[in-house]
Amino acid sequence: MPLAALREILAAAGMEAAGLPDIAGADPVVRTRYRVGTAGAAALAALGLAAARFGELRGLPRQRVEVDVRAAAASLHSARYLRIDGRPPPPQWDPLSGFYPVRDGWISIHCNFPNHRDAALKVLQAEPNRQEAEKKTTTWHGEALEDAIHAAAGCAGFVRSTADWQRHAQAQAVAARPLIEIVRIADAPREKVATGARPLEGIRVLDLTRVLAGPTCARSLAEHGADVLKISAAHLPDSGPMDVDTGIGKLSARLDLRSAEDRSTLERLVVESDVFSQSYRPETLAARGFSPGTLAALRPGIVCVSLSAWDTTGPWHARRGFDSIVQSVSGMAALSANDGRPQYLPVSAIDYVSGYLMAFGATVALERRAREGGSWLVRVALARVGKWIADRGLLPQNVIEDLSPDLPERELEALMGEMATPAGTIRFLRPVVQLSHTPPYWSRPPVPLGTHAAVWP
Repeated sequence: MPLAALREILAAAGMEAAGLPDIAGADPVVRTRYRVGTAGAAALAALGLAAARFGELRGLPRQRVEVDVRAAAASLHSARYLRIDGRPPPPQWDPLSGFYPVRDGWISIHCNFPNHRDAALKVLQAEPNRQEAEKKTTTWHGEALEDAIHAAAGCAGFVRSTADWQRHAQAQAVAARPLIEIVRIADAPREKVATGARPLEGIRVLDLTRVLAGPTCARSLAEHGADVLKISAAHLPDSGPMDVDTGIGKLSARLDLRSAEDRSTLERLVVESDVFSQSYRPETLAARGFSPGTLAALRPGIVCVSLSAWDTTGPWHARRGFDSIVQSVSGMAALSANDGRPQYLPVSAIDYVSGYLMAFGATVALERRAREGGSWLVRVALARVGKWIADRGLLPQNVIEDLSPDLPERELEALMGEMATPAGTIRFLRPVVQLSHTPPYWSRPPVPLGTHAAVWP
């Protein structure tokens, strides 16, 4: 199963492999009917294979790539295992986020960003009180409330069955798209790869992403030696403790792209970069002067990585979306229901697998730049990745009933590492994919957002 999933990823990227990685284990790992371990292991194996191949361009030996399915499943909620000076971080989920009853079922409302929470409450004409908000949602039909919250610049997803979602125009648009898109967008000379001790050593990555999938992409590149500079802005909501887990291996600076001066600073950074990764809604950065075409003109040979929620076509292509919302609208939450109430998966499989695929696509594009030249665009969409996970097939209910949502503590202990950080000593899940000659690791501790100047070291 994992090797078949890996072959699908490689085929989607147009990548041929002389030999496939070793993938040990099988689903089920955690209590879900979806084959999340298979999906995570295949995506990580693809990334490991691409990193090893790129390393060969800089004189590293051919490497053996190994992934364990159980460890891969654990990586799909690595933030849950984070400890700071022995204590878990504060809860990451806003009390107002989650499922609400509506006249014809349930709706998932995203409130983890204050602006999204305020938009939903404004539509409901409710105070920030869960009980009051639930009373208001029961007067709405689900699709009408979904549309109203999005029209107010919030984010919500009416809980649909798989069959209902498959009939939806957006689902049909998503199904017609590739799992991952890697396209040449401009001409540029080939770039010779310097010798190095790690596959991505010296590769500079600008990380303009938030929440989970996008930051996971840049963190995954950092574990193979890339220099990553995360760019955030003080006026935008952050992800709190999750930024500690996804910030491992990165520098962090603040820029406000509403400012001409800060836009100029970002342009200077782009000129000296190799990868530009972003997860804003379509056309948001283009309006600030940072479309893929403009980036390729600024820095011929750039690899642009773009994450969206709903892909580039369909009636929802410009809507906000998150892993939890994709689960809700696509049938995943309905299939996972408990006592009639929809449930999210016990792992953030869509987010993490999307992040691994973004990093894989970026690495493939870097190899193509070295061999063929050109500037490149890599596209990944949460909804398309969610479909790919669902397409792995479902496990029988009886085989998951006795499973825990987590790996046993003794098994987890062998996967954890420790690092000193400005916030204290952290305990974190180490990189899961293994390379025989250059084992992945992070060389920088996570730091508070905006710690560093917006310059390359």
